[in-house]
Amino acid sequence: MDDLVSVLQPIEQAHGLPNACYIDRDMHAKEADAIFKQGWAAIGFGCDVPKPGCVYPIDMLGIPLLMVRTKNDEVHVFENVCRHRGMILVEEPAQLNGPITCPYHAWSYDLEGHLKATPHVGGPNIHKDKTVICESLSLNRVRSFVWRDVVFVNLSGKAASFDIVAQPLRDRWSEFERPIFGGGTDSMFSLEVDCNWKLAVENYCEAYHLPFIHPGLNSYSRLEDHYNILDEDIYAGQGSYVYKPQLDEEGRCFPAFDGITDKWDMAAEYCAFFPNVLFGVHKDHCYAILLTPNGQGKTTERVSIYYASEEAAYSPSFADMRSANTRLWKGIFIEDIGVVEGMQRGRYAPSYDGGKFSPKMDTPTHHFHKWVASQMQG
Repeated sequence: MDDLVSVLQPIEQAHGLPNACYIDRDMHAKEADAIFKQGWAAIGFGCDVPKPGCVYPIDMLGIPLLMVRTKNDEVHVFENVCRHRGMILVEEPAQLNGPITCPYHAWSYDLEGHLKATPHVGGPNIHKDKTVICESLSLNRVRSFVWRDVVFVNLSGKAASFDIVAQPLRDRWSEFERPIFGGGTDSMFSLEVDCNWKLAVENYCEAYHLPFIHPGLNSYSRLEDHYNILDEDIYAGQGSYVYKPQLDEEGRCFPAFDGITDKWDMAAEYCAFFPNVLFGVHKDHCYAILLTPNGQGKTTERVSIYYASEEAAYSPSFADMRSANTRLWKGIFIEDIGVVEGMQRGRYAPSYDGGKFSPKMDTPTHHFHKWVASQMQG
């Protein structure tokens, strides 16, 4: 890891992460273990399992996981594997009216993961065996936490509690620690991008590219109205003192979150919560972008937009505005695709040394690079 030393230098002397961190398969595998398995990482949204009985399978870096909404309206995460022969339990998202049943030998589990039925386990028509103790064969549960509707897991089980890890950003956005509403089909979309997941984080962290890549956004939220955010180790990003797009000709607005200060009348903030969630908060809506690495050179971006009230999120009277807001953000995020894919291709240039940072404009990106390097070095 000697090539990471320069990343950890002060920004004036530092270089960015080396090419191998973006294109090398072995480095990707090491990163998966050091970053995604040891710490907290996001795998899905609570709205993926909207009702009790809903199940949602996920492949996280080759590990089969299953999100389940229990009868108590809690989201649990299990390894998506039967305790009998290791068969995958659920292949597609579904709303179950009964147990989780293995398609191989029909061993069945309740929504809490407890093994409830073992057909013919003791021979034909004998459904019990003294050596098969159901109480000791529950599904393997994965440590998880739901915040702002994002489902996080800690695969190693060794990370500090999520409350401790996320506290700095939760404190910063304490005014937004209240219910959010969303998850409708008009407020979610996905993008497939040919880049390493880190390039999506880096691009999101900074506003430097705004006038060149997002001229429309820059017309009402200008580069000079932005500021950098890097208060704590676990997140970095940028904010705007002025964010006020017009979603319809009448100038209508969504209802704002109750109790927020006047600061947010025009302001907005955008932070990458390391490693793989990009959050945005505004006075009347917020969103989360979940980054799923698909190998070292491909990333799925899942976007879910949320509102301050059920009326704004679900009422037909706001349907046109929700669609306009979704089109707005989707258009902005699509504008970034060419940039991150171009940087990915650029990482195959053998002489590229990670790049020189702007000491004023690239501080959030350098902050993220240092975080990655420190995680890789242990």
